[in-house]
Amino acid sequence: MTDTANISAADLMPILIAPHPVLKAKARPVITSDNELVRSLIPRMFATMYKAPGIGLAAPQIGLSLRVAVVDVSEAEKPLAPLVMVNPEVVAASSELRVHEEGCLSLPNQFADVTRPSIIKVRFEDASGMKCEIEADGLLATCIQHEIDHLNGVLFVDHISALKRNIIMRKLAKEQRTKAEARS
Repeated sequence: MTDTANISAADLMPILIAPHPVLKAKARPVITSDNELVRSLIPRMFATMYKAPGIGLAAPQIGLSLRVAVVDVSEAEKPLAPLVMVNPEVVAASSELRVHEEGCLSLPNQFADVTRPSIIKVRFEDASGMKCEIEADGLLATCIQHEIDHLNGVLFVDHISALKRNIIMRKLAKEQRTKAEARS
């Protein structure tokens, strides 16, 4: 399902940049009639995520208000399979918290420390519609929570103080203006 070898540059999807309104809207659940779209979307989402480069991507980040996310936090010493989550939901979370520096493909070059539960249990459907449930900790738990936040219209900056959020959003806006001016 993650075979990106046959994906051309034309198949890569543009990633929306905050404050795009799709990024702040709650995505709708995937229903049976969406299955074909989702199956064709998944390799393109992985290819777009890898090209960016990133470790997670949610459908709203590419302009589709669907509850679909892909994650790949593979590490050389602990390889994990890329994960496809359709209609994911956190069903349990530890009271123990973990602080991790987060970034986002929709907020390029912006980072902040975010506090989240250190262990979660998440229920979702895989690309074939099979119901799955996994427990995750460390970077995988952080990434899954970050992507599920996207499906709920929440950005990582919504978890930090208003002051820090405003600084990041102003810095992002300035970088985007500078980038646009350089293209014109």
